[in-house]
Amino acid sequence: MEGVIDAHTRALLTAWPGFDWTVTEFVRVVDARLPPRVFLKHCPELARHAQGQPVTTPSGVAVHLQLLGSDPEALAANARQAIRLGATSLDLNFGCPAKLVNRHDGGASLLRDPQRLQRAVDAVHRAAEGRVPVTAKIRLGFADRRRALDCASAAEQGGAAQLVVHARTRDEGYRPPAHWEWIGRIRRHLAIPVVANGDIWSLEDYWQARTLSGCHDVMLGRGALADPWLAPRIRHWQATGERMAATQWASRAAILRDYAALQRSTLPERVVVSLLKQWLNQMRGRDVEAAKRFATLKRVTDLDTLLAGLIAPGFVHADTQKAPLAVSEGA
Repeated sequence: MEGVIDAHTRALLTAWPGFDWTVTEFVRVVDARLPPRVFLKHCPELARHAQGQPVTTPSGVAVHLQLLGSDPEALAANARQAIRLGATSLDLNFGCPAKLVNRHDGGASLLRDPQRLQRAVDAVHRAAEGRVPVTAKIRLGFADRRRALDCASAAEQGGAAQLVVHARTRDEGYRPPAHWEWIGRIRRHLAIPVVANGDIWSLEDYWQARTLSGCHDVMLGRGALADPWLAPRIRHWQATGERMAATQWASRAAILRDYAALQRSTLPERVVVSLLKQWLNQMRGRDVEAAKRFATLKRVTDLDTLLAGLIAPGFVHADTQKAPLAVSEGA
């Protein structure tokens, strides 16, 4: 999720037990080996390796580094660079539907040719030399689903140890519905673990995605931004069979304010305003209060005014409410 899931977001979303691991924004690979600063920009957690610590979020959740590209040699060179810097897992992005990325032969564009996808995975797998696992993410196809099984098999044959499948084609973008049953077809076709992804916004969606796909695990993207306690909510239900209370606006506002505090230490305030609105926009489709706040604040350009608007009276009166916690094992 380019421009959204950076190190600060990963730290905040994994502060409560719920996630097993996280994935960085993609490192765009074209035709050359990138310098270390590029990897450290996308994955600041790599700095922990230089200090003899595991590459994790502050709460100890593993961070996997993601590459996006199509040139096997360039991908292999950058895989070796990433491993030298401390990457403990490499993920390959064949799911990005962005037009600009696809026009430049990246992301979901490779789903049109399973053989090219296999060569890309194979090159990174060989470069890793068994030192770290190589995983991949795909969609159900580019324009249609006719090559869904072929693409999944290509990733497995190339050496992927795990496959995440977003339950839509590239042309379907993010339009509902997600075809979780198609992930089930892929899962039955492969020997490696398959992870279901797409349109998991709630505990009910999680259960339906698992039921229709048959997958043991799911990946959360936009759903974790819409409700930052979705992963803890799922984990709590797994551990206890009980439901956590719904996430209140005060909790959402608190995580947004924490996010702004982290970002403004290194970024211009206008950029922080944009990022904050981007996250609030993800929340508004699933929360009435977030929608009201977004409508009121979307044209605000001053960061402090925006932050004050998140807790201004007249919208919500539970400013002292604490975030819901999950009392379960770490994912």
